[in-house]
Amino acid sequence: MADVTLSSGEGASRSSDLYRAVWRWHFYAGLVALPFLILLAVTGALYLFRDEIDGLVHRDVKRVAVQASAPRAPSALVDAALVVRPGTVTKYVRPADPTASAEVGIKTPTGERISVFVDPFDGRVLGELPDKGTVIGVVRQLHSLSYFGPVANGVIEIVGGWTILLVGTGVYLWWPRRGRAAGGVVSVRGKPRQRVFWRDLHAVAGIVAGFFIVFLAVTGMPWSVFWGSYVNEWANGANYGYPAGVYVGVPMSDQRLSQTGPTSWSLEQAQVPQSSGHAGHETSGPGGAAHGEGSGTAAGAITLDTAIGLFDRLGLAKGYAVNPPGGPTGVYTASVYPDDLSRQRVVHLDQYSGKPLIDMSYADYGPLGKSLEWGINVHMGQEFGLANQLVMLAVCVAIVLMSVSAAVMWWKRRPNGSLGVPPLPRDRAVLRGLIVILAIGGMIFPLVGASLVVMLLLDGLLSRTPRVQAG
Repeated sequence: MADVTLSSGEGASRSSDLYRAVWRWHFYAGLVALPFLILLAVTGALYLFRDEIDGLVHRDVKRVAVQASAPRAPSALVDAALVVRPGTVTKYVRPADPTASAEVGIKTPTGERISVFVDPFDGRVLGELPDKGTVIGVVRQLHSLSYFGPVANGVIEIVGGWTILLVGTGVYLWWPRRGRAAGGVVSVRGKPRQRVFWRDLHAVAGIVAGFFIVFLAVTGMPWSVFWGSYVNEWANGANYGYPAGVYVGVPMSDQRLSQTGPTSWSLEQAQVPQSSGHAGHETSGPGGAAHGEGSGTAAGAITLDTAIGLFDRLGLAKGYAVNPPGGPTGVYTASVYPDDLSRQRVVHLDQYSGKPLIDMSYADYGPLGKSLEWGINVHMGQEFGLANQLVMLAVCVAIVLMSVSAAVMWWKRRPNGSLGVPPLPRDRAVLRGLIVILAIGGMIFPLVGASLVVMLLLDGLLSRTPRVQAG
């Protein structure tokens, strides 16, 4: 968002020490954040239309023709999947509508996790995909950088913090001074071959999208590997991960809900309850271990068909996923996270009695959980329907425009043989005040703080290195 021309002919306010200091750190923030923001913007734009893209690309396994016959029992569909891919069933996804296939998650004897898709009307296996192996599954892993491992995932937190700094300093640099005309403030001057065109495009796009960019950075923080996990633990409390009033005195296992499959941010640390009174039973049921990860369904336990019938009667939204019991003390867990937050729900059933042990919905979340879940829902483009998707798509386009225009602007003004770092303020004391502000942000977001320390050290080295100043 910066107007990065700093010449002797400009007004005193433009050549002030504070302006120089802010401009310098705006440059650094862009250097750190912009390369990642392009990736986040492109993958984020794709993810906004995840249902449409996956439905089109994988329509051969995800869509079926509606038939006159009634759908087959879930257990029959699971058995059909196991014929093609023997292993342990980890989940069953109920078709969301009459044209949707059923999905059976299977862990093979070699440890591979795959999803097998079955026509619910005739039991025909349509195909299979690796777990999280859809186009949008890969896009989501790229968006969170989890595709590159936990260390790379930590970069998300750093980029989020630097993005907030980028917007804050950009707004200061954009702010009209001394009766500045609309050019570069609300309009774009010049032509693409001129630097002023790219400068104004950068500034105007940034000020229009700045609020939304900060919103995306803040609402993306809960997914970060360091800050997000600690805040999640704090938000969920020190006991069982559920808000006060939801825990009803049932035995709890050491398993976390996030270990059973994707869940909402507020419930990642929630512990899964245990079925009581049958810990010593042997396993049985069709397919042996097929209906429960590890040791299968215990003797005397209700079947998958019965469990799904109970979930249907409890009124879960269509398209919910069911995780079978993980051994004699395990539970049937059904979870669904539709676009409508009010219909988010997780229900655990005792595998022997079918009694609901915990029935958790968005209404049960605490104030912080509700606020964060709402922000995440808007971030993902699903709170306000198509309008939400289009607004966030426009923000993603603005981020790419800002990033490209910043690169072009820098290329046109960079001195030969130099990185083109904006000049230091004449009074170095100005930098101290700015560093105090940065330190406050670094204490809130520790990984961001660590990166700020590294950048301060690099800035110290650059300030001691003779270089050509930009004119």
